[in-house]
Amino acid sequence: MTFFRRGIERIRLISEIGNLKSFSSELFFAYLCIMIAKTVRQYIEQEKLFVLRDKVLVALSGGADSVALLRLLLALGYTCEVAHCNFHLRGEESDRDEAFVRQLCEDRGVVLHVTHFDTARTAAERRISIEMAARELRYAWFEETRVCCGASVIAVAHHADDSVETFLLNLIRGTGINGLRGIRPKNGNIVRPLLCLSRQDILRYLQDLNQPYVTDSTNLQDEYTRNKIRLNLIPLLQEINPSVKDSIMQTARHLDDASLLYRKGIEDGRQRVCTGEGISIEKLLHEPAPETLLFEILSPLGFNAARVDDIFRSLSGQPGKVFSTPDWTLVKDRDYLLIEARKSPEPPVLDMEEQSLTTDFVIPRDKATACFDADKLRHPLSLRLCQVGDTFVPFGMKGQKKVSDYLTDRKFSLLQKQRQWVLCCGPDIVWLVGERTDNRFRVDADTRRVLLVRLRS
Repeated sequence: MTFFRRGIERIRLISEIGNLKSFSSELFFAYLCIMIAKTVRQYIEQEKLFVLRDKVLVALSGGADSVALLRLLLALGYTCEVAHCNFHLRGEESDRDEAFVRQLCEDRGVVLHVTHFDTARTAAERRISIEMAARELRYAWFEETRVCCGASVIAVAHHADDSVETFLLNLIRGTGINGLRGIRPKNGNIVRPLLCLSRQDILRYLQDLNQPYVTDSTNLQDEYTRNKIRLNLIPLLQEINPSVKDSIMQTARHLDDASLLYRKGIEDGRQRVCTGEGISIEKLLHEPAPETLLFEILSPLGFNAARVDDIFRSLSGQPGKVFSTPDWTLVKDRDYLLIEARKSPEPPVLDMEEQSLTTDFVIPRDKATACFDADKLRHPLSLRLCQVGDTFVPFGMKGQKKVSDYLTDRKFSLLQKQRQWVLCCGPDIVWLVGERTDNRFRVDADTRRVLLVRLRS
């Protein structure tokens, strides 16, 4: 970016002192195009996005940014193929974009891959926004196409202005330091070679090439949050500080450097507070910035800043509070925050064997095997998860005890209690599977037949 800006200022200075008279307008514009291309090449090399021998799959919508990306990479000598998604969200405009992309690729001799999505239906089926559905669909298909065509990377056309918008969007929604670093130049197989250019640079480049592009009419509307930032918030901020975009980008670069130290501190803190049982509440509260550390641990699981704030405030309360995301469940237990993936517990597999009681029979003592007087089991056996209010008579005792109390005495966490299976004979519990049998169904002096139930490992 610095090289490009210096070049532009040099041309302006020459123009002001009258030494540009020998330059034709065509030569001037050609020089600008060359300098923009050099800026992109330097950025690709600096960020190690890809090398000249790599094949690049370019995500091409037909808009100004992606058209400039393709033209620049071709001008720099990179081998490119193109991927275009028709989301069928804008009627004839979507088909217009596809036709434009086909013509551009034909004119430039570039291999084109096209796919069509029923985006609205996908969004309804997955119960997500249309924006999110389109994002998930296109990036999954881009990766499939990249593998099929043998490309090393997928190039997308995010530029510096997009990074500024992302910074502001994350700031408004609430985020940690990582959310204020702007858009990253590389994320897995996704690369962004145009982050070194502004939207103005891109439009100037296309203008100088006399290269047409299509315009998405929704980008001119106020409908989505990002567009509100682009069309309303940034112009308002520029009234206060005309260089606000440069200021935000500079701040993002400083935060990018600071995040290296920040991530090291977070990882050290994570190691201190996370145990095999869960997040130790006592250890967490002794950290220098416990709520920030908790946010960094939980945000990758889908817990947003407001939810993490609720969880943090629950630490001083009674155990049992439950917090969930679509994929994870967190329970505030006595000493730990317990985290578990949300899925239906798989029932254990039990093997049953009935046999006559003989003098040499030895009752198994391991917790994976239960032994019952078969004649005391007068109903079919059934398996279920334990429920609130369940009681049984623990082996060796006479009085009834709540299952929850028994499991509490055994130091079971709330999540472990929820996963405890019980074997029942009619309404009665005969075995807390893997734990303890019910004394009412024990083998005694009158037993003639025994039922052995083994928990398959």
